Amino acid sequence: MGGVITGFAIIASVIGTGYLLGWRGSLGENGREVLTKLAFYVATPALLFTTLAGADLGVIFSTPLLVTAISTCAVAAVFIALGAIRGWGVGRTTIGALCSSYVNAGNLGIPIAVYVLNDATLVAPVLLFQQLIVMPVALTVLDLSGEGRAGTPVWQRVLTPFRNPVVISALAGVAVAGSGWTVPEQLLEPAVLIGNMAVPAVLLAFGISLHGSSLPGQGDDRWPMLLSVALKSVGMPVVAWAVAAGVFGLGATDVFHVVVTSALPAAQNLFTYASRYQVGVRLARESILLSTVLAIPVLVVVAALLG
Repeated sequence: MGGVITGFAIIASVIGTGYLLGWRGSLGENGREVLTKLAFYVATPALLFTTLAGADLGVIFSTPLLVTAISTCAVAAVFIALGAIRGWGVGRTTIGALCSSYVNAGNLGIPIAVYVLNDATLVAPVLLFQQLIVMPVALTVLDLSGEGRAGTPVWQRVLTPFRNPVVISALAGVAVAGSGWTVPEQLLEPAVLIGNMAVPAVLLAFGISLHGSSLPGQGDDRWPMLLSVALKSVGMPVVAWAVAAGVFGLGATDVFHVVVTSALPAAQNLFTYASRYQVGVRLARESILLSTVLAIPVLVVVAALLG
């Protein structure tokens, strides 16, 4: 389980650095907002483009990905249904559904895939599914449900998501990958350099937000947060195991792989999106924090039972 410890230690150290920056006030009052905007408008789009431009789109049609897609949709649907019943609102329900089902396949999933699963490519289908389908759909919902759009023409609201830098970069990367064109290194290198800022910016902004925050589980977001953490940490791995073993009859190794990826915590970039749209910010922060803490014992149990 060295990969689990290593991955979490790296993330914790960067988040801790962000917390110290917030405690000292080193970046001023707007430091978190600047880092969040940098990640959303510049670094994350560059990272998505460079990742997807060289991806093998054929992995989208793999059976393990289908298992991941079913488990993702299942737990997200549970949160959405309860959010609709309890009247949590479209924006907060969308963020909560993401925190319940959108795994940290990038900055945590890759090292775990290398050190635990012994194959970094096993996380690629999850990355592609989340970046190509889940996130564009979620951002579209957030864009179209935004406040202050009542007088906006329908056609303009429909086109709003296609002005979103994250969606644009993902579509551009897929177009390049589908065309078979290899982007010249001289053109790609600046995007790679900018994209390398995405993960540190997100983690630092997250760490800054923790300074001065109250303990998790308080306020109006308590129940949505607890539900999202329960679905992410327990519900999604259980559904993935049931679908992989019971529905598709995958072998023990493949079942282990899909359950490990499903047990990963909520991704830190969800906090960036919540901050960008100013909805469910506390819900995202606390869900990410608690699911990340719980992911260590959950992954240890998964490895003991299925590894």
